[in-house]
This record gives sequence, structure tokens and C-alpha cells, in this order.
Amino acid sequence: MSHMEHTQALRANTQVHFNCFQSVVVPFAKELGLTQEQAYALGAHFGSGMRHGATCGALSGALLVLGGLGYDEHQAAQFIRDFRESHGATDCATLLKASHDRGEVKKAHCDGLVYEMVQALDALLEQKS
Repeated sequence: MSHMEHTQALRANTQVHFNCFQSVVVPFAKELGLTQEQAYALGAHFGSGMRHGATCGALSGALLVLGGLGYDEHQAAQFIRDFRESHGATDCATLLKASHDRGEVKKAHCDGLVYEMVQALDALLEQKS
């Protein structure tokens, strides 16, 4: 199963809630030397912008994966810049407000950010190999 397929399955699971951070990190657990359970536990408090509307969980999860895979601070900074350019902000509260103002459903908005981050990580990994 690809990272994206795994992520899509997590986001579709109605039995267990995977927050945005967990939905990005859990599919990369093996590459990070973690079990899926460990990755899930690590991300418990990173959803909803670290539980208080701060940095988007999907972005935070992607940054954790980048660090765990050995990408440096310059690559992480570029990742953040790209996210901000695409979405106008990096904090969950602002992103959700803008989404709401556009009439988007919260889950669809968040799913889109999660999928975007997994796709971006996969693209970086392809470049590396």
C-alpha cells in the first residue's frame, strides 16, 4: 500500500479518529523507525493546530517526517514557504476560518491538506532516490 493509499484509508476510518498530524505521520512510520502505534501516540496532541489553532497538523506532521528522514532546516523552511504561498497561512485557525468563509466542509478541507502534504513528501522522496 502506498503512503497515499494508507493516508486515505486512515482518513476514511470512522472507528478511530486520526487527526491531521497522525494521518501524515502514521503512513511513514516504518521509514521513521516507528511502529504505527508509536506514530499514532506521538501525534495525539498535534491535531487542531496543537489543540489550540496553532500550526496546521498536516504541516507539523510533514515537518516531523522531513526531520526523521534527514532533511535539513533549509528544506523544511522551503516546505513551510510553499505551504504558506499555497494557502496564505500556516496556522490551523486561519486556515479553517478561510475554508469556512469559502463554504467548504471542514473534513474535506482538512483531508485536502493532509493529502497535499503526503503527496509533497512522496515527491521529495522520489527526488532523493
